[in-house]
Amino acid sequence: MKPLFAILLSLALLFSGLAAAESAPAESISGFRLKHGEGRVAMDATLNRIALEQAKAMAARDTLDHDVLGSFSSRIAPAKAGRAAENIAYGYDSFEKTLDQWIASAGHRKNLLLPKASRVGVASARSATSHRTYWAMEIAGDYETRPIAEGKRTPPVAKRKTSAQPCRVKLLGLCF
Repeated sequence: MKPLFAILLSLALLFSGLAAAESAPAESISGFRLKHGEGRVAMDATLNRIALEQAKAMAARDTLDHDVLGSFSSRIAPAKAGRAAENIAYGYDSFEKTLDQWIASAGHRKNLLLPKASRVGVASARSATSHRTYWAMEIAGDYETRPIAEGKRTPPVAKRKTSAQPCRVKLLGLCF
């Protein structure tokens, strides 16, 4: 009975470690965002997939390029994001080092601090030829609904006349 318990305990610890490792980038990014007045982000499966596809494509071609799989707008469309940004990098073996590099770069830092972002995806892939590690991060926020300002309501659409003839006499809203 003891060996079975040890195996089950080991599996539980392994899976909890994998879950923690998966959320670690979101926690690191959230910590940075919170220090700079922005909200937390959570890992998102769709953004993770987009990031992984980007990282793998860059590693396969051994090139750092936002457009390696097509335009960012076409690649991010499945996330149904109202706003989104992408950071890419290569050469760093850990996410922590990659994040530090992004924080030190004005453009990447701006993306990390994307206003009202709530979701993130992070992935890496290693090039078989150069052995460089390529990183991709997708960060996104949802569409915002715009409140209708008081007195700015759109007027109802006027009904069209169905007959081609002009109205000669109008009685109780009926046209004769």
